[in-house]
Amino acid sequence: MRLHRNALLCLAAVATLTFAAADAVFAQKTFNRGPTPNIGSSAPRSGGVYQGGGYRGGGGWGMAVPGVLMAIPQMGPSRGDVFIDDGTVNDGPRGRPPQRASRSGPSGAPPANERRLVPDEVVIELSNSVSSQTIDALQRRFRLERLEQQSFQLTGTTFYRWRIPDRRSVAAVVRAVEGDRVVTSAQPNYLFTLQQDAAKPAGDPAQYEHAKLRLPQAHALASGDKILVAVIDSGIDASHPELAGAVVQSFDALETPMAPHKHGTAIAGLIAAHGKLLGSAPRAQILAIRAFDPSGTSAEGNTFSILKSLDWAAANGARVINMSFAGPADPAVHRSLEAARKKGIVLVAAAGNAGLKSPPLYPAADPNVIAVSATDADDKLFEQSNRGRHIAIAAPGAQILVAIPDGGYEVSSGTSYSAAEVSGIVALMLERKGDLTPDKVRAILQATAKDLGPKGRDIMFGAGLADAYAAVMAEQSPALASSPRPIERMSTGAR
Repeated sequence: MRLHRNALLCLAAVATLTFAAADAVFAQKTFNRGPTPNIGSSAPRSGGVYQGGGYRGGGGWGMAVPGVLMAIPQMGPSRGDVFIDDGTVNDGPRGRPPQRASRSGPSGAPPANERRLVPDEVVIELSNSVSSQTIDALQRRFRLERLEQQSFQLTGTTFYRWRIPDRRSVAAVVRAVEGDRVVTSAQPNYLFTLQQDAAKPAGDPAQYEHAKLRLPQAHALASGDKILVAVIDSGIDASHPELAGAVVQSFDALETPMAPHKHGTAIAGLIAAHGKLLGSAPRAQILAIRAFDPSGTSAEGNTFSILKSLDWAAANGARVINMSFAGPADPAVHRSLEAARKKGIVLVAAAGNAGLKSPPLYPAADPNVIAVSATDADDKLFEQSNRGRHIAIAAPGAQILVAIPDGGYEVSSGTSYSAAEVSGIVALMLERKGDLTPDKVRAILQATAKDLGPKGRDIMFGAGLADAYAAVMAEQSPALASSPRPIERMSTGAR
């Protein structure tokens, strides 16, 4: 009987493999295609395909073929190792917490040369249904110290900020933690910086950007009245005369004492100033969000403070979110941006001030975001402005007169200011047509822009210089793609 049973099993295996081989050839011909020209390479995927091996016990063998998972049982006594047909493998003694056999996406560990991160912290994402006992056990198992936690409406999950108390690297801890079955994602606590050059006393104090953007004509039609624009930045001086009554709500994502800062005040003023200066949307309402802490002449923020800021902005009705900061590709921030865009929030970000040789910076290079580069008074590209295929549009950013704390003013430069001007223009558009979607806003801005540089869209100016009047006057948007543009050179972990 045993010989008869073994013969039948062998025949079944041969038949299955024959059909599977034909399936595999067809699948390879159909799906194994090379990269599309002019599109950034995407991270490898494994969704829906079993990536692990077969049975890991002794004496038997197993395999995975397209559409078929086979295991021929061993004929002798079994160890305690157990094959589990749910993507997990228990490799040790019974009772050990099950681990993932494979992840559904790339690792959240940082690339080898990435230094823009907190060197002794990790950010862990868990389902809201995970019990406190499980979380405590996870923390003990990986020898981590909990610093902060918060549930987010945008992602429907809870993020934890944990300290690494010993000398283990962030990459090593991320790779270890993300293998646990209860962990949704793990990554570094990345660092981001505001995009502003040092102030210079020289320069024309007149607001030349008004004429360049055709704001006077646009303001005859709309002023951004009651449109909520969230500014995720450093501290804003809400008492500045330029911002009287403009800041309607505030949120502090940091634990350090709040103090007004030049950058945040300047950005809010470029959007909603209505005194000696005039913002691009002078009657917009500002949601002031402090996510960046002063560090020298600039300010620094991190993954966790930005996640909290995005979630608060969405929960409090922001129609536009201005992000005049830049840093590395951040998987957790990307997921929150994607969720915000799906809620109808228009996302605008500074391209960055790292210049010609810089790789794309984020969040500007995120496909859910309108990336803005900077121009000068002669419609030339601001020298420090980042370039790339992700650039959507340009706006003045060189030698801009801005408001600073304590009622002051200065002339400064940076793509931060260009993004703020475009955020204000979006507020004008939304006042006129409140049902515009983020995709329609992007399409209108690009269709009505004044072409600069090489004919057509280019890596310096995108579609060209923003035209507030033409954007506000646009009756309908051009044909839209059904999905956002592809991510350019996004790296979510080690390769």
